[in-house]
Amino acid sequence: MSNIVILTGAGISAESGIETFRAETGLWAQHRVEDVATPEGFLRDPKLVVDFYNERRAQAAGATPNTAHEALARLEAAHRGDVLVVTQNVDDLHERGGTKNLIHMHGALNSALCGACDHRWPAPMQMAAGDTCPACSAPMARPDIVWFGEMPYQMDRIFTALGNADIFAAIGTSGNVYPAAGFVAEAARAGAHTLEINLEPSAVGSQFNEALLGPATQTVTTWVDEILSAG
Repeated sequence: MSNIVILTGAGISAESGIETFRAETGLWAQHRVEDVATPEGFLRDPKLVVDFYNERRAQAAGATPNTAHEALARLEAAHRGDVLVVTQNVDDLHERGGTKNLIHMHGALNSALCGACDHRWPAPMQMAAGDTCPACSAPMARPDIVWFGEMPYQMDRIFTALGNADIFAAIGTSGNVYPAAGFVAEAARAGAHTLEINLEPSAVGSQFNEALLGPATQTVTTWVDEILSAG
């Protein structure tokens, strides 16, 4: 039995209609990262930030999981070893596609976070600047998103899983954002076989043992079929 850790990025959701961070059109192209994806930007203009994530939440709600999301859920259900999906994405397409063993290292659009007491609760479709926390009543609700300069979630659990991985696959990631870009090196040090599945090689593509290039809906499905047929 092999343990599999899978890192997913924006490329796995692109075919569902959710734009990537570096897309030349769409929500990200209309804003500076410093304004909508940093704690400083939120302090400067909370309404701008909340409205931006309201738009992203609406976009994600209108998308549906694609065959790549569904293939990973099928892998988790049928593989005899452990399968952990670590996603950089903040949409819920993995969950809706059927994945259960999942870490949202960069947070989730459907979650709200209190900046005063760290309480989390399901985010409404439309948040507003100054919304109050249901636990402590502080008017400090924010999207439960890991912004630039903040620590990603569940890093201890992720590094433990990488240290026990027999296979590490990165799907649809740019390799430009750390700490996720360093996962391949961590897995390789632990002796895992490493695979990149992407439209084109990432910034850390040379560190992988092999690459499978093409649209995620095709490549991920092919890879999962190979893993399951091998037993």
